[in-house]
Amino acid sequence: MRRQFIIGALIIAAAVAIGALLIWLRPEPEKKPEDERAPLVQVEPVEIRSGKLKINGSGTVRAADEVNLAAEVAGKLVYVNPSLREGQNIGNEAVLFRIDPTDYRNAVQSAQADIAARRVDVLQAREEMTIARAELDQFAQRSANADSKLYAGVDENDYAARILPPESLTRQAPKGGSNTTANTQTNGLATREPQLRSARAGLQRAQAQLADANSALRRTTVRAPFAGIVRSEQIAEGSYVAPGQTLGSIVNSNSFEAVIPLSEKEASLIPSLFTGGRIEASIFFEYGGSKYRWQAFVDRASNVLNPQTRTIDLFLRIPNPLRGGMPAALKKGGQSNGVLVSKAPPLLIGSFVEASIDGMEMAEYASIPLAALRPGNQIWLVEAGRVKVVDIQILQRTDTEVLIRSEGLGDNPMAVTGGLTTAIAGQKVRVPEKKKHQGPIKAKKLNQLRNNDA
Repeated sequence: MRRQFIIGALIIAAAVAIGALLIWLRPEPEKKPEDERAPLVQVEPVEIRSGKLKINGSGTVRAADEVNLAAEVAGKLVYVNPSLREGQNIGNEAVLFRIDPTDYRNAVQSAQADIAARRVDVLQAREEMTIARAELDQFAQRSANADSKLYAGVDENDYAARILPPESLTRQAPKGGSNTTANTQTNGLATREPQLRSARAGLQRAQAQLADANSALRRTTVRAPFAGIVRSEQIAEGSYVAPGQTLGSIVNSNSFEAVIPLSEKEASLIPSLFTGGRIEASIFFEYGGSKYRWQAFVDRASNVLNPQTRTIDLFLRIPNPLRGGMPAALKKGGQSNGVLVSKAPPLLIGSFVEASIDGMEMAEYASIPLAALRPGNQIWLVEAGRVKVVDIQILQRTDTEVLIRSEGLGDNPMAVTGGLTTAIAGQKVRVPEKKKHQGPIKAKKLNQLRNNDA
């Protein structure tokens, strides 16, 4: 029993010794610094561009040319074009409506008859003038013969006797008048020339009345001044219309215009805006989840600031808006919301559109997401895992992006768009690792996965 006690004690002592030896011989643990967890931030690359600066804006499409339809003559409507309905297309020179022309045709015939009568008056007055002139010539010859007999007894050397009228002629002169004036008036009427002028004036008046009658007859038929779209109409066959009565309006479909307001800073980026020159632009219209593009150009810029918005209105002319636009970028993500448009739609009046206008030529500028813009016109860049605060100069700001000058951005800049509320220059941050691209799943494997899920 004692022997077993001794052996147990030795075993315990050996175990304690071995344990102490292991503790004494153990290596010192490596000291590690405290783990500093850097914040995880979302970043997006800054897009560097070059060439013409694109000035973006938005506005509303409206009619460039619009006319009101009105009757120029009074009467009953006997025909109305079936296409003269709100929203319908009307061809150029198409007959819109007709007014009963009966009274106006009668007026033309009456004017033609009056002209025929006035021409007879002219012929009669011309013949009477010819006869009157012949009679006056004969009377002048008889007067000359009578004067020669009257002065037959006067001495040729007595000039005073030949100049002064004979006493018999002096006694026959009318009192209080002049012989010369009376003869002139008598001769003017005697030639029948005033009567001829009066007849000719009557013919001219009749011709003018015929022109008025023909004009009124033509105005009974109203045609479209251009190919267009009916905006409104208040017309019906059988109704009576009066001159000047508005019956509707037509919009010229050859071209529309879009009014794009820009700030003074944005307008200053467009060269030759107020001095002339063709400035190209593009109009974007979203329809059925897809975006379409129309070519346009700056027609004019307003010389008056908009009193409500304090902006400069640009008027973009859009030729051939009804032909349909070219497909442009789809919605974000490249999807069309399951809606397929078989044919490009026409540009609709009243549509809200986006515009891109050619600005000044720049060797280099940058585009950043709107979320990357910080107060005080700053952006936060990530370089080698640390934050770099950069002051920027903004060229233009839209609802989705900000165009800035590229000075001081460095190579391949990455802008912080989220995950950080405040930043200090040099602060450590982490960025998400890029996920490896997975290739498309084959159709056979995809069917297997669907069967397994089922």
